Amino acid sequence: MSRSEFAVHPFSADPDFDYEIRCAIGNAAGGAGDIGEVLAAVSHVRKADHEGWYAAWRELADRTLAIATTSAAGGHRVSAAAAYLRASAYYAVAVNAVSALADSDLLAPNFARQEEAWRGFVAHTAVDVDEIEIPYDEGRMPGWYFRAPSPSGAVLVVVNGSDGSRASLWASCVSAGLERGYDVLVFDGPGQQSQLFERNVPFRPDWENVLTPVFETVAAREGVDAARIVVIGISQGSYWTERALAFEHRYAAAVANPGLVDVSTSWTSQVPASMLRLLDAGENEKFDREVALGMRFSPTTAHTWRFRARPYGTNGYAETIEAVRRYTVADVAGQITTPLLILSPEAEQFWPGQSEQLAALAPGVSTVVRFTAAEGADEHCQPLAQVLTTQRVFDWLDDTLAS
Repeated sequence: MSRSEFAVHPFSADPDFDYEIRCAIGNAAGGAGDIGEVLAAVSHVRKADHEGWYAAWRELADRTLAIATTSAAGGHRVSAAAAYLRASAYYAVAVNAVSALADSDLLAPNFARQEEAWRGFVAHTAVDVDEIEIPYDEGRMPGWYFRAPSPSGAVLVVVNGSDGSRASLWASCVSAGLERGYDVLVFDGPGQQSQLFERNVPFRPDWENVLTPVFETVAAREGVDAARIVVIGISQGSYWTERALAFEHRYAAAVANPGLVDVSTSWTSQVPASMLRLLDAGENEKFDREVALGMRFSPTTAHTWRFRARPYGTNGYAETIEAVRRYTVADVAGQITTPLLILSPEAEQFWPGQSEQLAALAPGVSTVVRFTAAEGADEHCQPLAQVLTTQRVFDWLDDTLAS
């Protein structure tokens, strides 16, 4: 049977909005969303109504944060933690929604609210958590180290994607790891979340310089078995994880959700081949002029490009593409010696086929697990199948550590 025979009916006629809704619904499996309030909030938003889309999420986030504040004031810690977590996840969608708007000044106050809600969750959750600082170059990276109620000595390090929130990480793998006896670390690396929006620290391709100090910080903690530290990369975080593993071999196991070889294809697939030939010929100025002309007829695309380019620390259009093209593991994946689970969802829309490409580049260590529409587990990172995803990921991690 074809995928279309199993496909879940779209929640929005706008494919970008539909995917965000699926992610928000999926977060409900880990407590970072409530399906009814999500669907009700966006029910009136029409295709390409970016102002309405932003307003829907901002209003939902504000309302949920008010619930959290009231519950906290009344001493209802469990209710407060739950509402703070949802509010943080909803503000994160509002932050991303700003990318399509002309008023980029909305980004800072929305991210500040997202952080306020996250801090509220950390302060009220029943889980034992330490806020830590991880040495990085001459500075520090912020991290949150969650301790399992029944620790096993194993630790899961979670590498976020290009624009994911910590609340979504909680929903996708942190809570599931804690239930299984893993301590879990989430952190903001260069170009991610607070590092970008508060400190203006951009991405970097060579993430061995990030995941090595992360490993050493975790391994030094009391009660941690350094031979049982594992890592998962989510979305673009898979690239950073894979790149680091080519040089940092002390992690006991790793997961790529999904497999990623070349980050730039999610950019270049949207650019006409004739334009890419200009770049390959070194005609950057002409490329910039042609793209700028096209952007005049699509302001929303121009706003989104500016938002997506910001983490790379670039200015011109050609400069951005050239920078993103550095984010590839095609030349180093063969150096990975860590057992690697590669998730491969049907209808992967951002990096199609790259899970299998990665497995071919690192054949001795790779295990590919496929997710299908028939399981309700298609599309990037299987947004509607978080329970199935965590089951397969942690069963594999448990078995790999046991062996």
